[in-house]
Amino acid sequence: MHPNPVFHDADTAQNLAFARARGFGVLAVSAAEAPLISHVPFLISQDGAWADLHLVRSNPIVRALKEARPAKIAVSGPDGYVSPDWYGVPDQVPTWNYVAVHLTGELELRPDEELRGLLDRQSAFYEARLAPKPPWTTGKMDAEALARMMRMIVPARMRISGADGTWKLSQNKPEAARAAAAEKIAGGTGAELEELAALMRQVSTRS
Repeated sequence: MHPNPVFHDADTAQNLAFARARGFGVLAVSAAEAPLISHVPFLISQDGAWADLHLVRSNPIVRALKEARPAKIAVSGPDGYVSPDWYGVPDQVPTWNYVAVHLTGELELRPDEELRGLLDRQSAFYEARLAPKPPWTTGKMDAEALARMMRMIVPARMRISGADGTWKLSQNKPEAARAAAAEKIAGGTGAELEELAALMRQVSTRS
């Protein structure tokens, strides 16, 4: 998280909504030598109390979860380089604008009996975004093939105790300078630049 409080104007509800919509992030769990990291799709409950996910059974995180452990999920959004020239005001420096949310909580393994329901809920969540394509379901799979694949993964749940976000969108610049940078950033370098530009333009209405 960026230390400047001006970039932390989003409340918990907005941070959770952002993470819920993205549905994918970097799971981190502490270990003796270095943090254990895994990239995971996840589902956040409607009340924001927990995030459900699954892991490959051979994942070192699974082996570490003999009991619930503190964990974080880092969720990245649009990001892009900002050239000082774009502001139209002197004495600026290069920077990088971005949106990121960190979910904090305790991660635990769940009973294997919950896995099928989790997979069905996850696929329904993502498949709904592909409409009008008919949704894929686990029911389309051969039962033995599905059972074989399910034996390779385990369900897990992180009980969320915090949702902190950095929305670094040039809030610390004059409105005209921020708008000028937003016009240029969409043609720059980064990821999801059109969305980033739109968020930069919306800063004055969000804050």
